[in-house]
Amino acid sequence: MIRTRHRIVALAGALAAATAVTACGTDSAAPGGDAGPPKPGGTLRYGLSQAPTCSDPAQSGTNQTLYVTRQIVDSLTDQDPKTGELKPWLAQSWEVTPDAKVFTFHLTDGVTFSDGTAFTADSVRQTFDSVLKLGAAKAALAASYLTNYVGTTAVDRLTARVEFSKPNAQFLQATSTTQLGIQAEATTAKPAEQRCLGDNIASGPFTYASYRQDASATLAKRAGYQWGSAVFAHRGEAYLDKIEFTVVPESGVRTGSLASGQLDAISDALPQDAPQIEAAGGRVLSTANPGVPFGFQTNVTRGPLRDPAVRQALLPAIDRKQLVDTVLGPQFKPATSPLASSTPGYQDLSARLAYDPVKARGILDQAGWVPGGDGIRAKNGERLSFSVVFSQVFGGNQAIIELVQQQLRQVGVELKLDLVSVAEQTAKQNSKDFDSSYGNTTRADGDILRTSFGLEGRNLNARGPIPALDDALNGQLSTVDTGVRTGLVHTAQQQVLDAGLLIPTVELSQAIGAAGTTQDLKFEASARLQFFDTWLSGR
Repeated sequence: MIRTRHRIVALAGALAAATAVTACGTDSAAPGGDAGPPKPGGTLRYGLSQAPTCSDPAQSGTNQTLYVTRQIVDSLTDQDPKTGELKPWLAQSWEVTPDAKVFTFHLTDGVTFSDGTAFTADSVRQTFDSVLKLGAAKAALAASYLTNYVGTTAVDRLTARVEFSKPNAQFLQATSTTQLGIQAEATTAKPAEQRCLGDNIASGPFTYASYRQDASATLAKRAGYQWGSAVFAHRGEAYLDKIEFTVVPESGVRTGSLASGQLDAISDALPQDAPQIEAAGGRVLSTANPGVPFGFQTNVTRGPLRDPAVRQALLPAIDRKQLVDTVLGPQFKPATSPLASSTPGYQDLSARLAYDPVKARGILDQAGWVPGGDGIRAKNGERLSFSVVFSQVFGGNQAIIELVQQQLRQVGVELKLDLVSVAEQTAKQNSKDFDSSYGNTTRADGDILRTSFGLEGRNLNARGPIPALDDALNGQLSTVDTGVRTGLVHTAQQQVLDAGLLIPTVELSQAIGAAGTTQDLKFEASARLQFFDTWLSGR
């Protein structure tokens, strides 16, 4: 076992694969002056662009859901958004065997859950065991982090040993995520559906005061909270008394409510909203999401997308710069790889994704797809047409896909839009009832490629073995050598494009509108909001 603190930190850095992320825009004061020292008290009113899908951190998937659930749960570790370094939280220190199969966590004493029960090594075991019971259909990300999980042993009250049957180099970083946040037995013993009702018991700086599915959530400050992350800017309790989350789907209504003082912060502030927000004394905070960028994940068993040539032709058929310039604005970037540019292990593959409609037409011509009278191609009586299932988890999704629809038509491809709810999209994904599925997945670790494109698990592409890709995805999970792991992540990105498993479009950025009185609203390493240090001035 690795015993010295120096070696622990060194191996933690290797396991995190140099997880530096480029978060930015975390303001501390209103424009035009110093807001002074933080003041406790007050209720922050936040406008979500979409409803939270579930109150359970383990089952959280969308950013709007994670903005809520991140506040009620603590994790074993935290990831510094500036450096990517893993820092203590519920675990004061940890040791990892050189083969990355056994992780031993030394836990913080004196931590309690909001029902008064003590946090112990058994809490870690119960939480991780319950994730596996939820399964990939309910907790896809959380379950993927526990691949090859053998079990957790309570060595003593404050020592938890987590074991895997195979190397799991990504696990240490995974312990910083919301999805593996620790919850009390009162919650982990419940079935999946009952864990979504807003009565989750955890040890975080806030607790649920009320929760109405698809409508609102109110969080209250946890009195006596003293065990915050080493990344947090202050110790003790959170400053805010309450956070009121309401769902405001229409962008113009969210912006108007912020500008008029009815809300203190809002999600998905679009470029056209910025002048109104700034005129009212507010500002737009932004940060780039690491992980898999937005794109079309193809079902390789259905329709024209069965043809690898069609999938290859789609890569140069999309003008990604036009998507950013027309729909999103300067805080967003075109996708240049199956990983976002802020992700550890990212490789710039922009040459593979350069807009070249002539090239796209040539690939389709060579594959025998012939333009018809209306311009849409066909081959052996089959029309070059496929649909995309998507939801409005991000405000710009529909406009982006509609513009892609126009671009693809120029090369003879018909794209049909299937806008559904988040729950309906998940159901279609689980049953493979789609031609392509549009979305993104955020995580500050290159292992997100395994989660999204691995043969085991959900396998949304419904693909068979691809030895070069499978070897790279499994290999990066098995090595703690940063250089080797990065090389394997590079190979995986290339293979994802080679197989046409993802047709990337744009990188997601979080753009948050904040009133001038909202101070220290911060992003954590995975670009989700952290309200622990947030406070309100001028009230």
